[in-house]
Amino acid sequence: MAKSGKTGKSTKKKVVKVEPYGRAYISASFNNIIITLTNSTGQVISWSSSGKMGFRGSKKNTPYAAQTAAEDCAKTAFDLGLRKVKVYVKGPGSGRESAIRTIHSSGIEVTEINDVTPLPHNGCRPPKRRRV
Repeated sequence: MAKSGKTGKSTKKKVVKVEPYGRAYISASFNNIIITLTNSTGQVISWSSSGKMGFRGSKKNTPYAAQTAAEDCAKTAFDLGLRKVKVYVKGPGSGRESAIRTIHSSGIEVTEINDVTPLPHNGCRPPKRRRV
């Protein structure tokens, strides 16, 4: 017979200190868009993704999906007291600009935009020559 209820261990939720200044990380891949708003030390205040908003398949990487995810994320962070962010954008996805625009229109001021997409310097080592 299975036990019901708690097993004795209680986990305390960590309280994040929300300052008026913070950072916004936008990761826009070909498959999904993830938006994370943090305080200046890097602790997550709120996050959202297009998959969390209910978009499925190829609809996840659209500007509209990025807009709804950024709206959801920015609304909760604004209510907690976040007012200005530095934006760090990573990846080649199509919803980058619309996510930044939505964060700005929700009342959070965007002070700086940095593109931190990793670029290969010389690529991978090519395979060995084929033997015949």
